[in-house]
Amino acid sequence: MPELNKASSHSDNPSDVVVITGASAGVGRATAHAFAKRGTRIGLIARGTTGLAAAQSEVEALGGTALAVPTDVADPDQVESAASTIEESLGPITTWVNNAMTTVFAPLREITPEEFKRATEVTYLGTVYGTMAALRRMIPRNRGVIVQVGSALAYRSIPLQAPYCGAKHAIRGFTDSLRSELIHDRSHIHLTMVQLPAMNTPQFSWCRTRLPRHPQPVPPIYQPEVAARAIVWAATHRRREVNVGGSTDKAIWANKLAPAILDSYLARHAYESQQTNEPVEPNRPDNLFQPVPGDFGTQGIFHNVASGISFQAFETTHRGWVGITAGLLTGATIAILLNRKH
Repeated sequence: MPELNKASSHSDNPSDVVVITGASAGVGRATAHAFAKRGTRIGLIARGTTGLAAAQSEVEALGGTALAVPTDVADPDQVESAASTIEESLGPITTWVNNAMTTVFAPLREITPEEFKRATEVTYLGTVYGTMAALRRMIPRNRGVIVQVGSALAYRSIPLQAPYCGAKHAIRGFTDSLRSELIHDRSHIHLTMVQLPAMNTPQFSWCRTRLPRHPQPVPPIYQPEVAARAIVWAATHRRREVNVGGSTDKAIWANKLAPAILDSYLARHAYESQQTNEPVEPNRPDNLFQPVPGDFGTQGIFHNVASGISFQAFETTHRGWVGITAGLLTGATIAILLNRKH
C-alpha cells in the first residue's frame, strides 16, 4: 500500500495539477482514473484512508502522479491545509473538482437536525470551502478551472432525499452567483457545473438510510465512468454547464414545463423506484459522520442495470461532429430521394 501524503510516479503533463474531493470511491475515484490516463498530477481528497490509498495506487498505475490527503471537506481548515499540502508537493493547482457528498435516505420527519446539518456541511459547504481554497490560489494567477459535480436533482428534487437535493440546489445557486462575480472581475478562471443522472456508485451501500428496503438510484442508471469522462471534458472545455444522460435533460425540462405534475408523479412513484426488493441490513454502517472502513472502489452493486455509455453525453461533448454528421446524413437522404424521383 502506498504511503499516504507522499507523491510518487511520473507525469507526462507537468503543467496540470488536479484536485478531486470525494476521491476514494464512486465518481471521484473514476474521475481520478480518467485524469491519470492523461498523465496528470492529482491531489486526492477524502476521509477514508483505505480507499484513498487504493485510488493513489490506481492513479500511478495508469500513468499519473498521486498525492492522497485525508480530509473532511466539512472542515474549512482541513480543506485549506490539504490545498497547501498539494501545492507544496505537486505544484500550482490548475483544476479543482468538487465532488464529495453524503446524505440520508429518509422522509424529512425521520431525519434529525444533526443529520441534516452534517449532510449539508459535507455536500454543500464542502463545495463552498473547496471553491474558496481553489480561488485563493487561482485568483492571484488569474487562471484555473473549478468543476462542481452536480445532479439532475439540482433542478428537480425528489422525495426521500431532501438533504441531498437541498445541497445540490444550493451548489447551483452558489455557482451561478460566483460565476457572475468572476465575469464582473474579468477573471480568466472558468467555473462550470456537471449535472449527473443516477449513478451506480457505492453511496447506496454506505449512506445513512431509514428506508425499509435497500436504497437504489432511480433508473436509468449509469456507471461512474460516464460521469468521469464528462467531468474531464468539462475541465478542459469552456462550457458553462454540462448535462449528462438523457434522463437529466428530461428531468430539467419537465420541471420547467410542468413542475406541479412532476410533484404528483414523484409522490406516487419515487418511493418505490428508490428501493430494491432487499431489506436493509440491521445496523449497517454508514459514512455520515465517519468513513466506512474498507475499499469500495468506483462502482456500486447495480452492475446488471447500469450502462457504461450515454449517447446524450457523447452528443453534448461532440456537438461539432454530431452537427456535421447530421448535416451529411440529411444531405445524403435528400439526394437519394431526389434521385428516386428521377
